[in-house]
Amino acid sequence: MAVAMMSWLVAIPLLGLATGLRTFTSMAVLCWYAHLGLLPVDGTWAAWTARPWIAIAFTVLAVGEYVGDKLPRTPNRTAPAPLIARVVVGGLAGSICATALNGPGLEGVLLGAVGALLGAFAGFMIRRSLVEKIGCADWPIALTEDAVAILTAMFAMHVVTG
Repeated sequence: MAVAMMSWLVAIPLLGLATGLRTFTSMAVLCWYAHLGLLPVDGTWAAWTARPWIAIAFTVLAVGEYVGDKLPRTPNRTAPAPLIARVVVGGLAGSICATALNGPGLEGVLLGAVGALLGAFAGFMIRRSLVEKIGCADWPIALTEDAVAILTAMFAMHVVTG
């Protein structure tokens, strides 16, 4: 019971937060957990996440995002289109986790989407502030943010899978 409550209150919003930092990281990690049989999605609408080509596709999207994030013409994550994508993907990841925990998908959607909003705005402000305070180029902070997104998503999935 305590693990399920912790999953709902901590892990799903953290998964959303990772989505707010990097849109496809949470889904890539989630799909690998499902593919490896660690996330119980068999027999549910979310069973598609356990297919190896889905995990590979989200991993390719995540790597592409890591590269694209470093390019000068990439829009801010708080611009309407990137922000909507993060909220939708965060909600999807939350719903999949909720389904795996035999819980209501709508609550997972809400927790994941709120986490994605928090991650997007907090990540944007923290990254901008660090670049200004340290006085360095943006890319070292962006690389650190990539690592934080990956580790946060992995930690969240570890909590979900117990």
